[in-house]
Amino acid sequence: MLAIFLKTLPFFALIGVGFLAAYRGFFTQSATAYLTKFVFYFALSAMLFRFASTLSLGDIFDWNFIGAYLFGCFAIYALATVVALIRKRPASEAAIEAQCAVIGNTGFLGVPMLVVLMGPAAAGPVLMILATDLIVFSSLIVIIITASRDGRMSLTIFRSIAIGLVKNPMIVSMVAGLSVSAAGLSLPAPVDEFMALLGAAATPCALFAIGASLAGKSTERASVALWLSFAKLILHPAAVAIGALIIFEVDPYAAAVMIAASSLPVAGNIYMLAQHYNVAPQRVSASILMSTAISILTVSLVIGWLSQMAGLSLP
Repeated sequence: MLAIFLKTLPFFALIGVGFLAAYRGFFTQSATAYLTKFVFYFALSAMLFRFASTLSLGDIFDWNFIGAYLFGCFAIYALATVVALIRKRPASEAAIEAQCAVIGNTGFLGVPMLVVLMGPAAAGPVLMILATDLIVFSSLIVIIITASRDGRMSLTIFRSIAIGLVKNPMIVSMVAGLSVSAAGLSLPAPVDEFMALLGAAATPCALFAIGASLAGKSTERASVALWLSFAKLILHPAAVAIGALIIFEVDPYAAAVMIAASSLPVAGNIYMLAQHYNVAPQRVSASILMSTAISILTVSLVIGWLSQMAGLSLP
């Protein structure tokens, strides 16, 4: 377990460096925003495109895999929603809390970290999880919040969701990469080297950006944040493990990657949604900060357990 912790520690150390740089004022909020844009639109997109261009749709698309992941997600999504409603929170806040309980930082943390820790073969399962999160749950949160405010559903909601997905660079880069693979093409050497060089910037820049963005987060509503952190870091991977190992027949390695991805801390993009719709942004902020801090230990524990369970030999 110590060996696993030492492997994950450099990733969280980079987050810590970003946090300290922003906390001490060396890295401004504006600089953090532009670094995040660089990662989102350029470095991470290049990494995803390069990964996807070496895979076929059959390599990443598996109904059992998707079923197991959605089972675990919706189980905890429902639980978090019920807990929020019992506390007499409105439907929009319940939806935001449920999102915190099941959506991890797969793009900025999961893609670079899990591929390094669990091997290049982890790219396929991680891309499938990222696509599911973006298509299913990013759409669901918009539908619930908009419907709860307007009191009805309208076609404009689905139009906005479709436009948002089409404009999302992570979706675009994955689709473009899979299209290259499906066409039986291989990237010319200069293009491949360019994508590799640009994609290599994703890991350090994304982790630094995560840390820098956390420096501006608050710890208000700590009790709720602690509950949501527990749901995300412990209950979510446990529910996904039940789906992948007991209910659905998922390849052991793919199941291990799925469970590891489910153990990641609350995603930063939920804060952007909460801020955009003005739905409990401080609560989300505290959940991101707290879950990221605690995940330094919990992610190592989960990956250590998975390495023993699936007989994985980590790089």
